[in-house]
Amino acid sequence: MPALCYLFEGMGSSCSRSHSVNEANTEDNLKAVEIDRRILQETKAEQHIHRLLLLGAGESGKSTIFKQIKLLFHTGFSEAELRSYTSVVHANVYQTIKILYDGSKELAQIESDSSKYIVSPDNKEKGERLSELGSRLDHPFLTKEIAQDIKNLWQDAAIQETFSHGNMLQIPDCAQYFMDNLERLSQPDYVPTKEDVLYARVRTSGVVEIQFSPVGESKKSGEVYKLYDVGGQRNERRKWIHLFEGVTAVIFCAAISEYDQTLFEDETKNRMMETKELFDWVLKQKCFEKTSFMLFLNKFDIFEKKVQKVPLSVCDWFKDYHPTTSGKQEVEHAYEFVKKKFEELYFQSSKPDRVDRVFKIYRTTALDQKLVKKTFKLVDETLRRRNLMEAGLL
Repeated sequence: MPALCYLFEGMGSSCSRSHSVNEANTEDNLKAVEIDRRILQETKAEQHIHRLLLLGAGESGKSTIFKQIKLLFHTGFSEAELRSYTSVVHANVYQTIKILYDGSKELAQIESDSSKYIVSPDNKEKGERLSELGSRLDHPFLTKEIAQDIKNLWQDAAIQETFSHGNMLQIPDCAQYFMDNLERLSQPDYVPTKEDVLYARVRTSGVVEIQFSPVGESKKSGEVYKLYDVGGQRNERRKWIHLFEGVTAVIFCAAISEYDQTLFEDETKNRMMETKELFDWVLKQKCFEKTSFMLFLNKFDIFEKKVQKVPLSVCDWFKDYHPTTSGKQEVEHAYEFVKKKFEELYFQSSKPDRVDRVFKIYRTTALDQKLVKKTFKLVDETLRRRNLMEAGLL
């Protein structure tokens, strides 16, 4: 499973084990210096541009949000950029089938009804071979023959049973989507679509940034923003967080569907608890004492399906939750409970002199382009209103 860490966002911590501490520290310091230099340059040269910092723990979906902004308010993806994702998509497929096959063997050893997780003899050889391919860094191009083997294994009853226990494994959210599109992904002339790129999982490295306006830069009423997505330094936040002093707003992504999942790098740590701790830490940073906070409660699409099957109380933070009804009403009740928990955390973690900073919560699904567009227009309206109030014009 270590080979996964170079691919999926949020798994970078385990990769660092293969490098020396000195090399890692040197690399982080160089990145921090580069961030500092660029921010200083941009602050002087672009006083009219509002800076937004995109943060989130693990598989929060923040990079998908970033890609949506590029599609919605910027130039989108060129054909060359789309083609560059071919290897990423294929790697996602290989890594996913490896996780599922290896996971079925693990579950067969620990579950009482082990027979449910034993792959059929016809698919066992395929599983071993595909698992080996998934461990490699140099994945072969996805051919029709390999795709057919993956499809056969994917449809095996044991693999489907394993997939249904995804919270116990590190199965990426893109699994179902890519498995459903194997035939198209394995075409000789395959070029990833925009949707493929949104689903693709690749670790953010360094600082990725984009300049945009939710209503178009040519319109005087629209503010211009620069959005920063900082990756590759998840365990070294204290080295770079202060460099973003003075940002207009922090956009914090929290995957609310991950309340029953554990971290890739630490399978004893609940993902929601990690998110809670990170949000609490960010709120208390001195450099953000005047900064607006936009909290995106993300992956609602997954949450609304899961919460009807898996009780919120499996997470320690939500152990006092009690269902009151069923169906859509229960989903709304559960969502409001989670939202209230984050609201309480915000006010508990904010000093008295910081409670007047702007704080808004938005329900989001990063893969829903219309919803992301609507959300960012609401963010724009909120920040423009704040600017007018500070200028005494409202």
